[in-house]
Amino acid sequence: MNKKILIVDDSALMRKLLREIFESDGYEVATARNGVEAIEMNNTFQPDIITLDINMPDMDGLTALSHIMIQRPVPVIMVSSLTEEGVLATFEALNLGAIDYVTKPGGTISLNIDKIRDELLLKVNAALKSRLRTGHIIRKIRAEREKITKAKTTPLTSTDEGVVLIGSSTGGPKTLEEILQELPEDFSLPVVVAQHMPATFTKSFAERLNAVCKLNVTEVNRPLTLERGNIYIGKGEADVVITRRTGKLMVQIKPENPKFLWHPSVEVLGRSALENIDPRKIIAVMLTGMGYDGSDAFAEIMKRGGKTIAESEETAVVFGMPRELIEKGGATVILPAQEIPKQIIKWAKNFN
Repeated sequence: MNKKILIVDDSALMRKLLREIFESDGYEVATARNGVEAIEMNNTFQPDIITLDINMPDMDGLTALSHIMIQRPVPVIMVSSLTEEGVLATFEALNLGAIDYVTKPGGTISLNIDKIRDELLLKVNAALKSRLRTGHIIRKIRAEREKITKAKTTPLTSTDEGVVLIGSSTGGPKTLEEILQELPEDFSLPVVVAQHMPATFTKSFAERLNAVCKLNVTEVNRPLTLERGNIYIGKGEADVVITRRTGKLMVQIKPENPKFLWHPSVEVLGRSALENIDPRKIIAVMLTGMGYDGSDAFAEIMKRGGKTIAESEETAVVFGMPRELIEKGGATVILPAQEIPKQIIKWAKNFN
């Protein structure tokens, strides 16, 4: 039986170009012009996966996604433009349950869609094997999220006491948000995140996290002193590393290392931490994602006395990176996403 995909886009040309891509890969294809048709086709055509545009008439992609996740949950890949509005909407879609996103290379109507053909097929095929986590998404959709109104304080003291490293890829933005917003205001360690993501997304991602987290969240786009109780998001299309200057720990970006496939590279981040921090004071967390990025460095952290967490298959959207860490014997513990914050907090207290 053929894999079934529903393409949702208000542009007839985009629907035609996407249809050609997926039919050439063996998919049975149906199309919809807006969110209203998407909801109907999800129930009648019953696709295995959906590609969903954001800006459409009658009903936009975000509204359609919320209905899809309640009525008949199915893996969804967002296909959006790189405008600021498109970036912010994409993060909201990931929060509502979309698995991943692909950016249109030429804006709303992309005549050069072939440029992303390989990326599109890779992400769609990976999403077919993904694990949907719909329970909490449905609760989130049905109830307004409580807004954090407490004022944030910015710690000014640099630290040599330890660090939390987090690596993630496909499915990571939503999981990161769930984990990071559970860290308390008095959390005693800095957190450095390598999330595979384009540069056009990381600034908005950091701003979104800063709005919902108790700690301050900053995109690393210049050298910064590593300060306890702060969260640092590596800038996309670069690598984020920990260095030492005049005795102080710093976090900064550097050009992508061509030896590694994914960026910001989790492996590069992990290796830089090992070079500058006592491994026994490193907590390394491997979240959902395709591939094996960071598994060698994080396994080395555990071998040298550090603590590591691999997200369990139970909650990982794509159980690639965590599985690699586990198979290399590099996971101190294997935990579902909702239990990871408690473990991080517990270990961090022992560093004081």
